[in-house]
Amino acid sequence: MKLFRTLASALMGLVLTAGVAFAVAETNISTGLTLKGPGLAAHGYDVVAYFTKGQPTLGRADFSTVYSNATYRFASQEHLEAFQKEPAKYVPQFGGFCAFGVSVGAKFDGDPSLWRIVDGKLYLNLNREIQKKWQEDIPGNIKKAEGNWQRIAGKTPQELS
Repeated sequence: MKLFRTLASALMGLVLTAGVAFAVAETNISTGLTLKGPGLAAHGYDVVAYFTKGQPTLGRADFSTVYSNATYRFASQEHLEAFQKEPAKYVPQFGGFCAFGVSVGAKFDGDPSLWRIVDGKLYLNLNREIQKKWQEDIPGNIKKAEGNWQRIAGKTPQELS
C-alpha cells in the first residue's frame, strides 16, 4: 500500500508539473509562487484598472485570484469581483505576452506600462520601440498574432527561439 501511495504521489506530481508547464507557456507569469499559488500574471498589475481607470495600477495580494494557472491581483475588491464575473473580458491577449512578438511568432515579456485597449481587448508590448512598430499597423499585427497564437500558445518562449 505504501508503494502504491508513493507511486500515485509521484504520478500526481508529474501531472501537476506538466499542467503548470503548459499554463506557463500560455500565460506570461512572473516566476515564483504567490499567496494564491501560481506566479503573477501581468507582473501583478490590476488588469481591470486598464478598462476602468485607463492606466496601469498595481494590484494587492489581498485582492487576488487564480485564473488559467496564473495569479491576478487587483487594486480593490470591486475589481476582483468584476474579474471573477468575466475574466475573459479583462485578461491580456496572447496570455500577456508582447502582442508584436506574437505577430512575428515569438513570445516576449509583456510590459504592463506599455499597453493599449483595441476593440475591448487589452494588449501589452515588450518595450517602447516594439510598441511603436506594433502601432504602425495594429489591425494587421493583431491578425498576424491571432494566426500565430494558434501555433505557439502551448510552447515556451525558449522553444520558439
